[in-house]
Amino acid sequence: MSNLEVEPRELVCEPAPTGRSAVELLEPRDVPLGGPRAMTVRRTLPQRGRSLIGAWCFCDHYGPDDVSTTRGMVVPPHPHTSLQTVSWLFSGEIEHRDSTGAHAFVRPGELNLMTAGAGIQHSEVSTPATTILHGVQLWTALPESARHIAPKFERFIPDVFDHEGTSVRVFLGSLLGHESTASAFTPIVGAEFTVPANTSITVPVDASFEHGVLVDVGSITLDGTLIPLANIGYVAPGAARLELATGDEPARIVLLGGEPFGESIVMWWNFIGRSHDEIVASRTQWMADVIDGGDASGPFGHVDGYDGKPLPAPTLPLGRLRPRA
Repeated sequence: MSNLEVEPRELVCEPAPTGRSAVELLEPRDVPLGGPRAMTVRRTLPQRGRSLIGAWCFCDHYGPDDVSTTRGMVVPPHPHTSLQTVSWLFSGEIEHRDSTGAHAFVRPGELNLMTAGAGIQHSEVSTPATTILHGVQLWTALPESARHIAPKFERFIPDVFDHEGTSVRVFLGSLLGHESTASAFTPIVGAEFTVPANTSITVPVDASFEHGVLVDVGSITLDGTLIPLANIGYVAPGAARLELATGDEPARIVLLGGEPFGESIVMWWNFIGRSHDEIVASRTQWMADVIDGGDASGPFGHVDGYDGKPLPAPTLPLGRLRPRA
């Protein structure tokens, strides 16, 4: 998914205040994807207080949206660098096309993973068969060792298994003895949990990871702290288990985790780099090759089969972009 904000925010990561509880609550902000009748997403990452959870650097939660009252998802071809897009749906269907030649459909319970590497462009459009669109769009930052690799697209369908009465799907990394075959370039985990009402579970996790619990349906307590709908509960490294509990309503959550990323990044619009100048160079190349010149031999290539023009990049802010740790 693209960040369609006309003026993308530059968010500077500041030192965390002392005296925080063991679970930190990350609240979402609403971001409209486009103009009139736009689909609105709830963005919990990045934000001023926390830019990353492991390598997870972007989290948009959307729906359930009745696409008869909105345009659904209509995202023209747009670029990415130095990241992976992780598409995960709960309902609906999205048609994906990218400059590697991949043409796929994102469906509930099926991971679509696009590794941008040195550069890629793609489009995402909800299909005519979709009535209710509901899912999450996630990005992971690629480490220095992998951020210039050739782009690629992967699809993975995780098994559904039971853990203490809860249905679990591990779509990235490994957890509870189950492992995804999708490419990961840092120690990481991504999983969906569907937790019945009045249920308490213990989830053993890697103590070297930091974790975030995004609530998609209902609400849940994480280590005794209530996490409302569309919020993320954050737990710092050091926890060997997470205690999750529902009340009188069931809940569905997405668990994100990983080793602290350990590298400072500059993230603006749909680009990730390591410096202001690198972001400027990526934007300049996108505008010159794709928007102005149509040079398909450049790093962003060309998306076949999309009926429409690619997205021009927003204007860069006047000041220099600063890294976030």
